[in-house]
Amino acid sequence: MKHEHANHNHDQGHEHKEEDHSGHHHHTVTGKNLFITIVLNVFITTAQVIGGVVSGSLALLSDALHNFSDVMALFIAWWANKVSAKESSEEKTFGYKRVEIVAALFNAAVLAGIGVYLIVEGVAKLMHPHVIDSDIVIYLALLGIVFNFVSVLLIQKDAKENLNMKAAYLHLLSDTMTSVAVLIGGLGMKYFGAYWIDPLITIAIALYLIFTSFSLIKETTAILMQFSPKGLHVKDIEKSVLAFEEVENLHHVHLWQLNDKEVHLEAHVDFKENLPLSEVTAVIARIEEELEEHFGISHVTLQAEFESADHKELIYTKGCSHV
Repeated sequence: MKHEHANHNHDQGHEHKEEDHSGHHHHTVTGKNLFITIVLNVFITTAQVIGGVVSGSLALLSDALHNFSDVMALFIAWWANKVSAKESSEEKTFGYKRVEIVAALFNAAVLAGIGVYLIVEGVAKLMHPHVIDSDIVIYLALLGIVFNFVSVLLIQKDAKENLNMKAAYLHLLSDTMTSVAVLIGGLGMKYFGAYWIDPLITIAIALYLIFTSFSLIKETTAILMQFSPKGLHVKDIEKSVLAFEEVENLHHVHLWQLNDKEVHLEAHVDFKENLPLSEVTAVIARIEEELEEHFGISHVTLQAEFESADHKELIYTKGCSHV
């Protein structure tokens, strides 16, 4: 006897007892705040590009390039947020819920790429430093600090609830800090004539960009590869399910994240007795409640079995068998 039962209450909030999954609930990203931050960053980018060319400052141009990546990150965040809200269809049963994860990965990868480019340019300039108009650097760095800090405050709340917004938030936060570094460099050039500071700061900015993007690349890649969510362990889930007196075995388990909010589980469940379908349904419903309450698993699909001759491994490794 086989039975499949799925918990479709995706929109219901749930609390995860695992630290890494605490506080996950559906959150609406505010389009107005995103729009304001995009406008601010377009202005900063334009001003710093002009200022960088006029002053001859690579650090200012690198900050402008980073700001341009902010604009791209914020625009993609806005677009992905709109697209991910589209409903599912027969052709796209999961809808577009993963578009935000793809966008977050793209943003992080761009950030890392910019970092590598700036290191190459910074090393070249460090070997051959030249005179720079420090006043322009100082004024535009101050402008960047103020505008980026305002942008950070505008999307800070959204970044806590959404991986894609977290990517955009990291762009803005790191650019606020790089603008501070550019300001310090501008002051050093103005009062001490230390023009070698400009490419040195550029290299420091680049290394920071690569560092901040690495963890996000790792996190989004893990989701796209359908790895088990961080903080959830299949053995713990097995122990919880086997605690039900009607259950003999749990096997063929697949555990993954659809996006940064929804965790899915599918598995086969062996029953000790050949129970009526109504009783099986009730037991599976209780298992689903247990898994959602204790592990934050929002979507559960269980295949009920009795004296089935299939493989009984918890994780079936010979092929990619699905429920």
